[in-house]
Amino acid sequence: MTAQTKPGQPKTSTPVAEPALGIKGMLRWVWRQLTSMRTALLLLLLLAVAAVPGSLFPQRPVNAAAVTRYLKDNPDTGKFLDSLQMFDVYASAWFSAIYLLLFISLIGCVVPRARAHYKAMRSRPPRTPRRLSRLPEYETMALPAAAGVSARQAVTDAAAVLRKRGYRVDVRDTDEAMPSVGAERGFLKEAGNLVFHVSLIGVLVCVGIGGLFGYRGQKILIEGETFVNTLVGYDAFTPGTNFDPATLDPFAVTLDQFDVRFDRESTRQFGQPIDFTAALTTKEEPGAEGRQQILKVNEPVYFGETGIFLVGNGYAPIVTVKDGNGQTAFSGPVVSVPSDGVFTSSMTIKVPDAGPDQLGFVGFFLPSAIKNDQGVSYSFDPDPLNPQLNLNSYYGNLGLDDGKPQNVYVLDVKNLTQLNGRDLPAGGITLGPGATYTLPEGKGSISFDGLKRYIGVDIRATPGQGGVLVFSLLAVAGLVASLYISRRRVWVRTGTHPDGRTMVEYGLLARGEDHRLAGETEALRELFTKQWQLPATASTPDTAQHVKDR
Repeated sequence: MTAQTKPGQPKTSTPVAEPALGIKGMLRWVWRQLTSMRTALLLLLLLAVAAVPGSLFPQRPVNAAAVTRYLKDNPDTGKFLDSLQMFDVYASAWFSAIYLLLFISLIGCVVPRARAHYKAMRSRPPRTPRRLSRLPEYETMALPAAAGVSARQAVTDAAAVLRKRGYRVDVRDTDEAMPSVGAERGFLKEAGNLVFHVSLIGVLVCVGIGGLFGYRGQKILIEGETFVNTLVGYDAFTPGTNFDPATLDPFAVTLDQFDVRFDRESTRQFGQPIDFTAALTTKEEPGAEGRQQILKVNEPVYFGETGIFLVGNGYAPIVTVKDGNGQTAFSGPVVSVPSDGVFTSSMTIKVPDAGPDQLGFVGFFLPSAIKNDQGVSYSFDPDPLNPQLNLNSYYGNLGLDDGKPQNVYVLDVKNLTQLNGRDLPAGGITLGPGATYTLPEGKGSISFDGLKRYIGVDIRATPGQGGVLVFSLLAVAGLVASLYISRRRVWVRTGTHPDGRTMVEYGLLARGEDHRLAGETEALRELFTKQWQLPATASTPDTAQHVKDR
């Protein structure tokens, strides 16, 4: 009861006491918000946005050296980005949180909708409206008395026509004066929607399986070398959370030859690489017969679910280093790292077995060396037309004996004494194929014995990739079904006119927007006309529209 107020006095109202939400109510509200379709779409968009930094910044699992170089070049910014896990985006806490929330949200969306869709498929079509003329599409037909089609028979015939057209029908009131039939179709629209969302969950599950049980590794293969798929054979290896080394496929790969074809015809793209071909000899397991296979960019070689991808290449000069005692301390190919389009490559050689002092070399390799006006050598072509090594030499303790890991492509010269260099009396070391240089102070010699090519391969095993493909195709199919299939309802009611004619009226209704509903009405009119063998004038859409407007 409200309090009485005198005229002229302001009205007062008793404050309404709102019920306390409580912890249970709060949790229920949070769950409903999380499992709403709006939240699922927002999380899906957020996941796509969260993946962008993975393409903007180098990632440790893919290229740890690039991350180290970025941190060195950008110490302040790099440290801040590293604290935000920007160099390992897909394993970061915030990316995983979005991933898991999306997973939970999709499940929370799909389960109740699937339950509701199952009930709708088992339920009868909705009851026939009292006034069909109010529906968006409405028409009438008159069957002459001479046709001998009763109202009950007309409803049965209409139900047969609708059933052939794919409708789920329900005939009603056949014993009454105005029987009717309710029909409904387009359940595949909602089914496609559910298939789409279930497929998204399947993709997330398969990606998660790949992250848990898969692995990724990198390997440099020089021509003539063989890689055996064991942990010790990798240069870098990133296992999944639940990876088991026993699951490694026991294959072996030998790089027989690597060829690069450069553009020699066009003027603008002259010297650009246009084809990379690696000839491999592969074995599925120890003792198996070797098989010849070709590895190219975007044409990986697979062993079951493990794929080998070509990601890089370069030159590996063959070098022999003899120490001050005349002993061969190192002999073999040395990987050089390309820095430009003509394969000017940096080189680092560490010789810890040299005596009496350890030796180190740093410099660059030029595939086609030529000098400019200042006498500086540079490479003018990526093909090895005039190979040349340009090195500086050092001696001392390389720091390899204390067990601390070092970057094989970087020589720390802080604790070393320089032997050769452009600014020193001995000058730098310049070697062509077959040439040998004797180091100053009797420290030994170095020779350039030949040249090989190498490739960098990325080896990935993703156990769920087959499932990702299947669920992706299902998602596309479900999306197409949900976009192009329309949910429609049709009602047909018949009755007998006092003059003996059988009157038929029918109306159509779509769930949501359906610009093809008028075409469906026309198709049904033609089918009914053919069913009852009526002239075209028996259907009176103009009259029906007039009745509807009234």
